[in-house]
This record gives sequence, structure tokens and C-alpha cells, in this order.
Amino acid sequence: MTRFDKKNHGEDNKKIMKTTSKKFANVPDLGFGIGLRTEHYDELLENPGQVDWLEVISENFFLPGGQAKAYLEEFKEKFTLVPHGVGMSIGSTDPLNWSYLKTLKSIAKDLNAPWFSDHLCWNHHAHHHLHNLMPLPYTDECVEYVAERARIVQDFVEKPFILENVSSYVEFTQSTMPEWEFLTRIAEKANCGILLDVNNIFVSAMNHNFDPMTYINAIPPERVIQYHIAGHKDKGTFLLDTHDHDIRDEVWDLYAKCIPRFGNVSTMIERDDDIPPLAELLDELNTAKTIWSQATHAKQVA
Repeated sequence: MTRFDKKNHGEDNKKIMKTTSKKFANVPDLGFGIGLRTEHYDELLENPGQVDWLEVISENFFLPGGQAKAYLEEFKEKFTLVPHGVGMSIGSTDPLNWSYLKTLKSIAKDLNAPWFSDHLCWNHHAHHHLHNLMPLPYTDECVEYVAERARIVQDFVEKPFILENVSSYVEFTQSTMPEWEFLTRIAEKANCGILLDVNNIFVSAMNHNFDPMTYINAIPPERVIQYHIAGHKDKGTFLLDTHDHDIRDEVWDLYAKCIPRFGNVSTMIERDDDIPPLAELLDELNTAKTIWSQATHAKQVA
């Protein structure tokens, strides 16, 4: 599998562009990573070879100075870091926040990030911030609106932008297309990439009674740049995306089915609450590696 060498960006990028030329923006396959969480800072710095790369929450490093920024300086010397945002609110009716985007651009540049990501959702309106990633109505008008904003953001930050599908619990009566068509049309119109959250697909499929493979088979392979794999809670009448549980077998199975379709894609284990010891996350990361190896081998011999 192609890897991204932090110490030799130029030469490796030339090789990567030859081997993954079909992918959006010729971005590299980083391998297998986890989300950077404070509980694991020291252990990761002491033994950086445990993971291939780290995803960092963009907004955690917006303020100048402080201990968080000091740690980030150490991490960027040892890891490839990818900023992942939760506050852009690309689908909001509010104007784009240029102060936010200037800070994001500075962080992405400072990290030499291969891309940056955020969610296909809205979570603030008229200066009121919600603590949830709210879904959008799947309409032609919304495709045009979000795609234009995503294109502007990508052009401004000057890095490849990838949009993540969110889990949902309600549907809009105004929607005129399924979510997978909505996501695909925005990515293609904005010329952005896709962060395919496998757990979110499974959660939404169970909540809205659709086949998750219908979703996966509709997504263009060349747009998929990264995976999220995470856990969720079963609330009886619905599934709740929480990122605070071990990954369920059904989500692992869905991940395995993604691999033959999308090829080499950077994989990340996402844990946001009830953070376990690093060793437990590394066990899940090893599970992802095993599944990837088995699925890839099966495709080669088929």
C-alpha cells in the first residue's frame, strides 16, 4: 500500500500521483491513523511509530499560544497531521465566516496538511451555535448552494477539501433525492473529495431503513479520500452516533465491503468520548489493517 513519508514529501508525492492518479486531487493514501486526543499525547510522542498519521480537530488549535499549540508543534515534527473541522457549518444560511477560514487556512498551511475536512451539515445560525451536526434537505437548490460555498472554501484555503457524510435521525419532506446522490452531486459540482464515514452510513441506514450498500455503490470511487470508522449506541428504536463505543461487527463488515470499490483510502479510527487507553484503539486499528489486507487479497485473486 502506498504510504506518505513525512520526511520526504516531494519525492513521495511524485510516486503517489502515479499510483493513485484516479483519486481527487491526487492526494496520498496515508495508511491507518487515529484521532489525536489529549489522553494519548505523551504516549504517542514517546512512540510515534504506532500509527501512520493523526487527525486533529481544527478548532482545538485556533487560539494562539498555550499548551495545545506547543504540543502541536511537537506532533507535526513526527506525524502527518490532517485538520478535521466541526464548526464550519458549510450548509448554514449564514455568510461564510472569513475569520474562521483565515485561521483554518493558516493551520492547514502550517501543518503542511495533505487535505482538510468538515461535515456536510449546518450547526449554527444567526450567531447561535448548536452542539449537533444537523442534516440538510436533499434538493437541487441545496446542492447548488452548498457546492458553491464548498468551492469557495477550497479555493481560499488552497488545500483539497473533503466533505463528510453525517448520521441523521429525521428526514425532510422537501427532499427530492437520496443522501448519496446529494453528497455525490455536491462533491462533483464543487470538485471536492469525500470523507466516507462508514459508521454514519450504517447508523442512517438503520434509522431510515435503506440498504447501506446502495449508498456505498452510488459513491464515485475517485472522490473518496478518507474513511472514518467509529462506534455508536443502540437506543432500541434508533441508532445514535456517539463515537464512544467499540466498533460493531456490522460496521467492520461494511468497511470490508468498501475496500474493493474504493481502493487505497486513508483509514481513521474515531473516538470522541469515553476515551480508552491507546492500546485499545491500536487493537481496533490492527483490526482495520487485517480487514484491509484480507479484502485486498480477495479482490486480487477474484
